[in-house]
Amino acid sequence: MPYIIVKYLLTAVVIVLISELAKRSDKLGALIASLPLVTIVTLIWLHLDQQPTSKIANHAYYTFWYVIPTLPMFFFFPMLLEKFSFWSALTVFVVAMMVIFAVFAFIMKRFGVDLL
Repeated sequence: MPYIIVKYLLTAVVIVLISELAKRSDKLGALIASLPLVTIVTLIWLHLDQQPTSKIANHAYYTFWYVIPTLPMFFFFPMLLEKFSFWSALTVFVVAMMVIFAVFAFIMKRFGVDLL
């Protein structure tokens, strides 16, 4: 049980650190947030949990494919914020990202990459 608490605390520290940095510097916060810190932490946890290398490799492989359809939304989100309230813009962002992902998954399946 203490191990899982340490996992939660260290993982939360990464997220809090990024949000605190973003308060002080838009660019630095975005730079740190754009790094694959969550993925790196996840890979470390999977390794420490003695998961097979195939599971760790699959996680990295699918993370690559899942990031691609989310990228356009980070470009459009600021534009949505200019037109809508934060929560409305975030809702449109999430729904649009899900639609883009579904279309992307459908297209990638034709190339032998099964994302769903």
